[in-house]
Amino acid sequence: MTDIKEIGFVKEWLVDALPYEVLWANEDGSIFYGNSKLCDRLSYKKDEITKLTIFDINTTVTAESWRKHWVFLKKYKSQNFKAVHKDKNGKFYDVEVFAQFFSNDRKEMICSIINDITSSSFYQNLVSNVESIAQVGGWKLNLQDGSLIVTEQLYEIFGDKNNSSFQPGKVIHFFEEPEKLKKFILGVMRKGQPFDEVLSTNTKEKKYIRAVAKPIYKGDKIIKVLGIYQDITDQKEKELELVFFKDIIDNAQDLVYVYNRAGKILHYSDSVSKELGFSKNSLDGFYIYDLDENITEEWWSGHFDELKEKGSLRMEWLITRKDGTKFPADILANHLVFNGEDINCAIVRNITDRKNRDLKLFTALEEIKSLKNRLEIENEYLQEEINVNLNADNIICQSDIYAKVLEQVTLVAPTDTTVLITGESGTGKELLAAAVHGNSLRKSRPLIKVNCATLPKDLFESELFGHKKGAFTGAVADKIGKFTLADGGTIFLDEIGEMPIELQSKLLRVLQEGEYDELGGSKTISVDVRVIAATNRSLEEMIMEGTFRQDLYYRLNVFPIYNIPLRERKEDIPLLAQFFLEKFSTKAGKAFKRLSKKTIETLMAYNFPGNIRELENLIERAVIIESGTILNQGSWLPSTSKVIQTSDLLTFEEAQKQHIINTLKFTNGKVSGVNGASNILDMNAKTLFAKMKKLGIEKETIFKT
Repeated sequence: MTDIKEIGFVKEWLVDALPYEVLWANEDGSIFYGNSKLCDRLSYKKDEITKLTIFDINTTVTAESWRKHWVFLKKYKSQNFKAVHKDKNGKFYDVEVFAQFFSNDRKEMICSIINDITSSSFYQNLVSNVESIAQVGGWKLNLQDGSLIVTEQLYEIFGDKNNSSFQPGKVIHFFEEPEKLKKFILGVMRKGQPFDEVLSTNTKEKKYIRAVAKPIYKGDKIIKVLGIYQDITDQKEKELELVFFKDIIDNAQDLVYVYNRAGKILHYSDSVSKELGFSKNSLDGFYIYDLDENITEEWWSGHFDELKEKGSLRMEWLITRKDGTKFPADILANHLVFNGEDINCAIVRNITDRKNRDLKLFTALEEIKSLKNRLEIENEYLQEEINVNLNADNIICQSDIYAKVLEQVTLVAPTDTTVLITGESGTGKELLAAAVHGNSLRKSRPLIKVNCATLPKDLFESELFGHKKGAFTGAVADKIGKFTLADGGTIFLDEIGEMPIELQSKLLRVLQEGEYDELGGSKTISVDVRVIAATNRSLEEMIMEGTFRQDLYYRLNVFPIYNIPLRERKEDIPLLAQFFLEKFSTKAGKAFKRLSKKTIETLMAYNFPGNIRELENLIERAVIIESGTILNQGSWLPSTSKVIQTSDLLTFEEAQKQHIINTLKFTNGKVSGVNGASNILDMNAKTLFAKMKKLGIEKETIFKT
């Protein structure tokens, strides 16, 4: 097993001083060294660490994966990756690992520099204060008589007390490169060339010796040579160790700066030059102010004082490259003391990817939140649809005239055509809208209903198109508009005539282009929504009055459906009344089975100005008041003054004439074609013209009646 102390270029105390976890491992995965930082993080003692293997701290590693890792590092020398480590207590934590392959004296090993990315303490120290202890042995060679004088310290350095061993021709044999030293000695003896070199010995305990010599002249003649041999082994090893860790730092992806109090850059990693685009020649003379024009001497002085007081500081900063581009960075500044001087060692990490991930995550979370809110609201609408007793599939009808209305629904439902439903209040326009949606290809998406008559004017735009937080006073949160909720489905705009004139252009834009802007929003929203509108008002008259846009009317009136009043479909009254009787009897716990014949006759004779809604209310009141199994006449019936008198009834021809006139009014006098009166009345256009002539109906005068 390899021993850390056997590695000549690494000192255990220096590795221990590093601010991040370090471990050394053999080819079989056994750990032969871990520094204090690693021991503390894993909760093991020093002697326990060396009894572990890689497989103990990274449970995902297998013998096969470790073998492949070893082969990879042996070939490519280094690798960065992320992993999960397990401490002594069985807890897992995330790490970043920078692994390097080394071979020293035929001993192969892997050194891993480990950064705990779950911890806020990243690179807390980098270098330690190093003191050197020097041993100096002197010598003097007299060239006139060849005598040599050496000091006692020289004997101790080389472990040889024989004076003759230090003669110029013999001393060279203490060194690994004797010819090199011989050249230097001859140069100073013959040419007066002084030298100051560091050489390594070939002794059992390898040493690094500083060899210095200079000539002594008498006139122009060299008579003596003075020299020293200084044992700088400790100092040299420390320098080699610093070079070793400098290589590790230079290979790191983070940017590493070392500044003094004046702001001068004393050292920097290779990544600084690569990331910022400055040449090394430029950086060698730089101060902090050359890298960032926003940093002043006053700020730097205060920052340095705070750093010295606290030991380390963490901040986010915007770093500027040479070309002017910027990137966000996480900076950890550490206070160090080196050779008695205060040092600021800054570790700078480019967090652009992290920021982008955070932004994407935030955007995704906002989108999920929006979709969640939308789904909840859609669910409410779907529940409302489920709870509606009268829906598209059970519109009650047996009259031929209303069957024609339902035929129009059947024709237009499978298309995406905009539909305008007109007719008196209470005729069931909402049911027709539900029927159109329920028989369309959009039936799996919600039918969003909006009653324009109930919306406050100042909230109209917000309700339909939504708003962003802060768009106006009281907008404390984002609001999803009804058109967004209806995307992919259908929106039913009841009482469309109540829409404010200033908002009609926005609705027109949705109909024409399928897009709109939220209040306070910064981007245009595109939607795929089918619009069904309804009104009991005359939009033509509103256009003439200037309260409704003509272009919007034409966009809405692509396929008009006139929902006829109940008095024109009296055959349906018995069926509707029976339906409502069963509905409210069940709710009230009553036993009603049917209506009496006289009750039906009375209802049939009534004009029902409130249409189906009025009939429904009458039956509900009757169920509450009356009892039994048959609903007889009672006080709940409308007063006789409202019952149609015989004198009020029209002849068949008069009724035909009035119905044709009403239909022509609805079609603006159009007789033939898709939206003409002949289509609504289910008559041949020529037959209708003949009928109009027979009944004395003139197209030019129908609006005067």
